[in-house]
Parts: sequence; C-alpha cells; structure tokens
Amino acid sequence: MDLLEAIRARHSVRRYTPQPLPQEAVAALREEIDACNREYGVRLGIAVNEPTAFSGAMAHYGKFSGVRNYIILAGKPAPDLQERLGVCGARLALAAQMRGLNSCFVALTYKKRSVRKRTEEGAKAVCVLALGYGETQGVPHRSKPLSSLYRARSAPPEWFLRGMECAQLAPTAMNQQKFLFSLEGNTVTAAAKRGFYAKLDLGIAKYFFEVGAGKENFVWG
Repeated sequence: MDLLEAIRARHSVRRYTPQPLPQEAVAALREEIDACNREYGVRLGIAVNEPTAFSGAMAHYGKFSGVRNYIILAGKPAPDLQERLGVCGARLALAAQMRGLNSCFVALTYKKRSVRKRTEEGAKAVCVLALGYGETQGVPHRSKPLSSLYRARSAPPEWFLRGMECAQLAPTAMNQQKFLFSLEGNTVTAAAKRGFYAKLDLGIAKYFFEVGAGKENFVWG
C-alpha cells in the first residue's frame, strides 16, 4: 500500500480489538515520530498498551472503546503549533494505515491527566491519535463539494484537482472542512476558516494535498 492508497482506505475508527500492535509497526511509528520531532520542532510521543486515557466517561461519550495505543500530538505553544501537529498527525495516520492499523484523531474525549503524564515537560498536548486494529475499517465521512474547498481564476490543472481530492478525504473535527485552498499559477495557498481545531485540520489537509498533487508540481505560498 502506498500513500495514495492509504488516503483512500483510511477512515476514522473508534472501536478497537484487543490485538496488540506488532513490534515492527511500533518501531516504524517511533522512527516516524522522531523524524517529525526533528523536522517540525514538535514533541510527539507514543503510548503502547496504555488503556487509562480512554477508560473514563469521556471516552464513552465519544463512542470510543478498546483504545490502548495512541500518539500524543504535542509541542511548545506557538501560533502555528496546531498546523504543524496536523501535518505530523497526518503523516503518522497514513504510516499506520500502510501497516494495517486503524486510527482516529481525538481532541476532547480522553483523560487529559493521563496524557499530560506522558507529555514532555514544557510541551502542550493538543490532541491524540488513537491507534490499533479496528473492529471495522470505518466508513467514509461526509464531504463538502470539491468546488467549495478551493478557488482558482481558471480551470485548475490535473495535479491540483488530484491534490484537492485527497484534501477532501482528510479527517477534520466534526467533518467541518474549515479550510480553503487557492491556486495562482503554480503557487498554492491554504487557509483555515474559523472553526473548532481548524488549524489542526488545515495541517492534515495540506499534507493530504501534497500527497495527491505531488510536491514537484507546486510551491506553497
């Protein structure tokens, strides 16, 4: 499975089986986490076989069950922290999918105290990425029409549309899709609208767009 296939196959999953994560998958995810920490100046971490963060009423309210593994998306507070964490979370969600693991971004319905204990000092945990073998593979989320997610002065090229089709598949808080891409020549800009965790969602959408469009075809503005 490559990244494009992972984008098309991945859906948010909230209920997980007890099957443990393979050691080789955990090692690969740790390697990707280390790469994200270096490249984006964040403080990601992973918790394996740790059920306490999803053992309370909040997890039940969020319809989560069986979550024993998760990635902590954290970093030093900064105006662009959410966006950087969104990019990193997207990378890790797809890396997990390519290894047969399901995932779900979780912003509210977990025990913050349990996650804080496992977060590096001086870093703020913005959300977590639940991981594991899902009871199902999930279902596609509702999406806005593709044409409402971008602006272009003329008919956009195929590479841009491929990128937008992937951005359309990106998970967002409550399926809000509060982002807007714009095309000017080969320069692409993307902005977050007002919304719940919109900047985190923007980072996820931008990474999905890059995968679909191909980095060689455009520059970020």
